[in-house]
This record gives sequence, structure tokens and C-alpha cells, in this order.
Amino acid sequence: MVKIFVGNLATTTTSEELRKAFEKYGSVSECDVVRNYGFVHMSNTSEAEEAILNLHQSDLNGWRMNVEMSKGKPKATTKLHVGNIGEGVTSEMLKAKFEEFGPVVECDIVRGYAFVHMEQVEHAMEAIKKLDNTAFKGELVGCSLPVASSIHTLIYTFKRKWTTYLKVIG
Repeated sequence: MVKIFVGNLATTTTSEELRKAFEKYGSVSECDVVRNYGFVHMSNTSEAEEAILNLHQSDLNGWRMNVEMSKGKPKATTKLHVGNIGEGVTSEMLKAKFEEFGPVVECDIVRGYAFVHMEQVEHAMEAIKKLDNTAFKGELVGCSLPVASSIHTLIYTFKRKWTTYLKVIG
């Protein structure tokens, strides 16, 4: 997966509009708009490069987009979806809360919900266990794994339990 940064978006631009623009060049697995910028995840590098070549400085909703490869270091992370984020909650506040359970690589708030990427699946699972259906800054938040991450976690848990089982019968 390749992450693309899209800057200088009109404040009215939706994730669906951005996704539609990028899907002309390949498969889009994820697309989020945060204020006047966004992130698009494409399946492979050649599709991402083609999208960047064609969309950089192109017009979307009357604004010329800046489109480039995301400069963040790619890491394997466990992505969490956090729902019902209250008004006034910042990425820094949310990141600090999740860092009580382990290192947070990225935290983006998108119109009332957020995505938090944690370094280790164990830390993410502990955060879900402790934070789901709890109050945070005046709102009852929901915390879960998106579908793809849930599958990854099921596989990880199965491997871990199977390894433990094999050691016991060993």
C-alpha cells in the first residue's frame, strides 16, 4: 500500500470526491479528508505515481491540489477507528490518550471520528478493551478495528494461541 498526501483542498471537498479523482488511476483502499488536506492509500507504487503525475496541481472544487507521496516513514501498524469524537478534541489530545497503552504512529481526526495507528497489535487491543464505551472529553467514544485490521488481528491471535498450544503439548 502506498500513502499519498493531498494538500490545498477546498474545505467543502469530501472523501468521496477525492476517492473518485484517484480511482481513475488505480485501486484506492482508503481515503480521508482532514480540514483542507487528505490522505489517499493506493494499492501499488505505479498507480500512485500515475495519480500524482496527473493530479498534482489539478483543479478539484475550484482549488489546485498539491499531490505528493506521503513523507511519513511507512511502518506496519494496527489501525483503530475511534467514533464519536467530541468538539474541540485535537489529534494531540487523542494521541496522548492512546499513548497510555503504547506508541502511536499517527492520529487523524476526521469530522467526529478518528483513525489511530498504533505500533503493536497488543497495545491496540488493550486500548480497545480499556477505552471502548468510555467517556473522553465529555463524549462516550467507540473504539474498534476496521474490517481489514480485524482480520489481521484474528490471524495474529490464532498464531499466538496455536504457538502456545504447541509449546504446551510439545
